Amino acid sequence: MESAVGVDRLHFAFTITFHYIFPQLTMGLALLLVILKTLAVRTHNEEYNRAVRFWARIFAINFALGVVTGIPMEFQFGTNWAAFSRSSGGVIGQTLAMEGVFSFFLESSFLGLMLFGEKRLGQLGHWFATVLVWMGSWLSGYLIVATDAWMQHPVAYSVEPNGNYALASFWGLLLHRWALWQYAHTMLGAVQTGCFVMAAIGAFYLLSGKFGDQARMYVRVGVMVGVVAAILQLFPTGDMQGKLIAQNQQPTLAAMEGLFVTEPGGAPLAILGQPDVQNRRLDNPLVIPDVLSFLTYRSWTATVHGLDAFPESDWPDKITLLYFSYHVMVGLGTIFIAITIVAAFLLWRGALFSSRWMLWILLLSLPFPYIANTAGWMTAEIGRQPWLIYGLMRTPAGISPHVSEGNVWFTLIGFLGMYMVLGILFLFLVYREIDRGPDASELIENNSSAGAKPAGI
Repeated sequence: MESAVGVDRLHFAFTITFHYIFPQLTMGLALLLVILKTLAVRTHNEEYNRAVRFWARIFAINFALGVVTGIPMEFQFGTNWAAFSRSSGGVIGQTLAMEGVFSFFLESSFLGLMLFGEKRLGQLGHWFATVLVWMGSWLSGYLIVATDAWMQHPVAYSVEPNGNYALASFWGLLLHRWALWQYAHTMLGAVQTGCFVMAAIGAFYLLSGKFGDQARMYVRVGVMVGVVAAILQLFPTGDMQGKLIAQNQQPTLAAMEGLFVTEPGGAPLAILGQPDVQNRRLDNPLVIPDVLSFLTYRSWTATVHGLDAFPESDWPDKITLLYFSYHVMVGLGTIFIAITIVAAFLLWRGALFSSRWMLWILLLSLPFPYIANTAGWMTAEIGRQPWLIYGLMRTPAGISPHVSEGNVWFTLIGFLGMYMVLGILFLFLVYREIDRGPDASELIENNSSAGAKPAGI
């Protein structure tokens, strides 16, 4: 049973990690597309419309791959996690069904209009379609996050006579604090991915001496939106997420921080160190005294419980991986703030586009928001262990009891091969669009509006 649980977890971890490569960019780009289209409508500047058409093509590729890789996860609830689905389907079935029926179809329907309908819809109609694509993608994200938030902190449920969980309050499920703050934190992470990708592509074009006006626009929009998102990611959303974990998942907080022993009178914040779980200590620690107490409880002398205060059966089972995932997420988030602030300062001084060293930093930063978002989700999901539904259902109790370990390995190997092909296809399609650039002569651009007045940046 234990080995089957491990493979089931590995299977879902792989499929969802690969899948989330795509939605985080579509959700981030959706907001940036609305900003660009709004500027196009307000300024009548055709350069903004060219930018919308280019990034809409990148958006469409990501959306298609997100759909293809997302559908198998819905089936995994039934194939690999049947006991969990049977017990909690009365609650999470609401949000998962709404995500598919409402938000997904809203996004996909108006995506077609955004891609192909600019000429027929006119500028205002095309702006409206772009807004609805953004709303659909962000509504989809909220419903998925609300599902996960219920697993992290179950609320608004009742227990039926057969032991299954039923929804007691629809609005209690959708609007509880954990879901709202987790959603804000998640969306800001997606926005940062979109901003860094847009700025990186703009930096690439500038360094290559191509598409100068468009490249400057990409860098400008990416940096200006990115600096706001990076700061909000730290405070208040990251701060509040940490407080919720401290209130409701204290063993998780201790494991994230590498705090094996309770520190009365002020707990230190570990900046660096290697957790030695066997000996219950943090090796080679670099700590700031009392800061963890202040960040968690706003008191320099507050007691933060270490792992020794809880039964080992309630500890996360992958403490080392959890610790490093959390610190990678926080470390990269801090670096993003520094990069965007420096870039914004250079932009304000009018020196960003000629500062090749900063353009190289923006270009080389492209993969790191993906790493940070992945590390953030690993922190959330590994930190919830050993619970599948925190405080209600242990992870081994949620798997499909009649699906053998060998069957799960067989499908996992199949997904590895299939997703490798999809990954190569994705890289080829995105490379082709970037190589063609915003001047690509495609059907989408041929259907663009002729009514906007061209003007320089």
